Amino acid sequence: MSLPRVAGAVLAGALLLAGCGSAADDGTDGTSTGAPATGAPTADPGPAPRIDVVADLAPADAGAVGASVNQFGFDLLGQLSDGTENTVTSPVSVASLLAMVLAGAGGETASAMAATLHLDDPRDVRVGALLRQLADTTDVTLAPANALWAQQGVPFEADYLSFVRDSFGATIDEADLGSQATADEIDAWVRDATENRIDGIAADLGLPDPAAALVLVNAVYFLGTWTTQFDPADTQAQAFTLPDGSTTDVPLMLLRGQTLPFVQRDGYSMLRLPYGADGRYGMEILLPDDPAGLPQLLSSLDAAEWSAAVGALAPQELQTVAVPKFELEWDADLGDALTALGMGPAFQDADFRPMSADPQTLDSVVHKTYIRVDEAGTEAAAVTGGVTRSSAGESFRADRPFAFTISDSQTGTIVFLGTVTDPRG
Repeated sequence: MSLPRVAGAVLAGALLLAGCGSAADDGTDGTSTGAPATGAPTADPGPAPRIDVVADLAPADAGAVGASVNQFGFDLLGQLSDGTENTVTSPVSVASLLAMVLAGAGGETASAMAATLHLDDPRDVRVGALLRQLADTTDVTLAPANALWAQQGVPFEADYLSFVRDSFGATIDEADLGSQATADEIDAWVRDATENRIDGIAADLGLPDPAAALVLVNAVYFLGTWTTQFDPADTQAQAFTLPDGSTTDVPLMLLRGQTLPFVQRDGYSMLRLPYGADGRYGMEILLPDDPAGLPQLLSSLDAAEWSAAVGALAPQELQTVAVPKFELEWDADLGDALTALGMGPAFQDADFRPMSADPQTLDSVVHKTYIRVDEAGTEAAAVTGGVTRSSAGESFRADRPFAFTISDSQTGTIVFLGTVTDPRG
């Protein structure tokens, strides 16, 4: 029996979770789907735990899940950046990808993954519902998408496939993961889901590879226009202090005489630049008081401090606001970082029986991002892929290294999180 065809789910607010699939039978009887695995028989490990599909989040729960995503995002950033180079991540994208993997994990693997993601219940995977709430807006464009490609002949539990279909709106395709044609199809899906801002991810995941069992991909695309746009005529080449103390000229965008959400914290200040008419989404810039203070800021920054700073934002009349134009691309293999955060059991001696009777381990997790900030607003895209294989005072000048977030004020969720140490990219 082949894998079920799964259509892309329509998100609230009429945003479509884009993806691709192929025609197949619907396996909804609670049994495994897919052709039997070949090779010598193995001992029966017992029944796989049942996966309960989580209903849509209540508004209060969205904030709790968003806080879990945020803390994981800061944990991950701490592993990836020491504040001396550009870093751009999407906590929502990475957490969504790993939550889909977690839904197929059991035993110690599930416990380790849930703890790393700051989820209390390994089976209470609510990130899919959070994605729908984040996308329920007309003020900006926020389009998440999820897709899975399963190796032909590898059996996958119907319970698991139903979960990723219903909770994440994921498309599921049975394919030959050892073929270049499938790798090209995955890359085409990535380009489509990110408006061509990210070329692909197949080669980063080691595809094509006949030993691959399952490929999971999440994409997030964001496009927002500043509530108060910068005038391009005011953009000027001015000095930006680099981490080594030297300076370089970069284009700084200027606003004058604006009242914006601002707060001075211990060692840094935060400014929020809202998007759209209602300002539900905005970019928060966290600017250290010391030009060389970004590493120290990052060492003490976590979700609680970020949330406290956002909660303390208050309208402040600012004489000038200067923010650099920048366009950055970034990518990283997250395996070492996730292992350091406690997710090691997923990469070695893993238990993914709720996903498939075939023994599998999470072989790699790759994250690729793009962001452009200019006078009109912000465009950002992220894609995360995973593959399992068988066995300031009155003025605010961001003219030195800074951290940034793009967040949703309704749920308090961070969609993008990163650092800018050199706007030249």
